[in-house]
Amino acid sequence: MTAGAPALSIRVDGVRPAEFAAVPTLEFTLGIVHEGGPEVRSLALDSQIRISPAGRAYDEASRARLAELFGRGQEWGRNLRSLLWAQTVTQVPAFTGETSALVRVACTYDFEVAVAKYFDGLRDGEVPLEFLFSGTIFYLVEGRLLAARIGWDTEARFRMPVSAWRDAMERHFPASAWLRLDRGTFDRLYAYRARHTLTGWDDVVDRLLKEGGG
Repeated sequence: MTAGAPALSIRVDGVRPAEFAAVPTLEFTLGIVHEGGPEVRSLALDSQIRISPAGRAYDEASRARLAELFGRGQEWGRNLRSLLWAQTVTQVPAFTGETSALVRVACTYDFEVAVAKYFDGLRDGEVPLEFLFSGTIFYLVEGRLLAARIGWDTEARFRMPVSAWRDAMERHFPASAWLRLDRGTFDRLYAYRARHTLTGWDDVVDRLLKEGGG
């Protein structure tokens, strides 16, 4: 941080599913504290959010569901590396003392994405998150508008309930899950459905599983 610039600290106070959003979205509430220095006129806040898988315990059922990500047996401990979830930019207006801001994170149900596999593999408990903050502070000194970078060591940790992600997904995809298929595979499935006069995709998958002994 530039000498003489405002000093800030940031914490994460909570999370909730967004009430009105076109896609499943979580809203994290930040508490931003002006620790000292000149008046803050605005803040362009960059947030990088990472998942820290090693920060929680996993039962055998969770390990089985997450084996595609982290492996099995001795591979498990070696593969519990940090996962990048999201990067966002939030504009914060002028404030004195302390203010709050919302960081909105869209959630994908694409199971080709590692974080979606991770969240879906957990049934309960909390997800250990790391928030790494950067960006630009705009402030006044003797009537002049100046800018400085947010300190590189500005960060926060937060334990997000798994239920928050599940609630956000359930609002948009109640009792459903989504798979992304190669176009050729989809065409073959569509032909199979038409050939057997099946009424829905659940019927198609259920019949194929029964034929395969699943």
